[in-house]
Amino acid sequence: MEIDSSINISENCTTGCLFAISIAKEEATKLGTVIGIDLGTTYSCVGVYKNGHVEIIANDQGNRITPSWVAFTDSERLIGEAAKNQAAVNAERTIFDIKRLIGKKVQKDMKLVPYKIVNKDGKPYVQVQIEDGETKVFSPKEISAMVLIKMKDTAEAFLGKKIKDAVVTVPAYFNDDQRQATKDAGVIAGLNVARIINEPTGAAIAYGLDKKGGEKNILVFDLGGGTFDVSEDFDHRVVDYFIKLIKKKHGKDISKDNKALGKLRRECERAKRALSSQHQVRVEIESLYDGMDFSEPLT
Repeated sequence: MEIDSSINISENCTTGCLFAISIAKEEATKLGTVIGIDLGTTYSCVGVYKNGHVEIIANDQGNRITPSWVAFTDSERLIGEAAKNQAAVNAERTIFDIKRLIGKKVQKDMKLVPYKIVNKDGKPYVQVQIEDGETKVFSPKEISAMVLIKMKDTAEAFLGKKIKDAVVTVPAYFNDDQRQATKDAGVIAGLNVARIINEPTGAAIAYGLDKKGGEKNILVFDLGGGTFDVSEDFDHRVVDYFIKLIKKKHGKDISKDNKALGKLRRECERAKRALSSQHQVRVEIESLYDGMDFSEPLT
């Protein structure tokens, strides 16, 4: 399969965060310390304008981007790297890509996720077994709030004080309901979302920060880990491509096997990131399904 390989998730997330911080700086004159959060589909990051310059804040693992993943075990709730790292052994209780559901109806590509989505009052909710075996349903904004709490905690640990105000980025195509749901997620997380801003606007401003010269027209797009404002999502397209390829070449349907899907999804994400710096990568998974090893090129 061939795709355009101009992808860098880390840089993209940081760009969104930089713009959020630039707007947060403006809001800080009225509100005090305001953090900027890029609440991404696959990764999120947080930063602040401090002592005359921008700081993208590293999390407790030392990383400037945090997986937008939430998981429940028999004893605790996990967010970020801790949630993503245990997904292979706890697939049905590990939630990701929740941004696709916020303020919307169930989408077709959600059939590929291992966790359970239920209809509640005409809207999608996640049903999951939490601590002590209790089953509970969460709205997408409640799950998003858990990621925002992680971002808020990361900022507070760095700044050494409580934070209550934030600027949050969203995709340009988000409608009013989705923007309001994002604000609601902030409230649940204990944040006043001072402003909601468009991610592509952030990319455009970040591009122009160090540019000199005369006036000219440019096209800037924001290619995120899960949402692309002028195309369709890469991850699900690649996963779906390989599902169909496996069925055609090997006569095996892995679309209902959560463990196999999890392996394929993780390897496709790794391959996508590798394509940031190379033209071709091989997607290889040992014992993907029913003892079958998988190996195919992605360019």
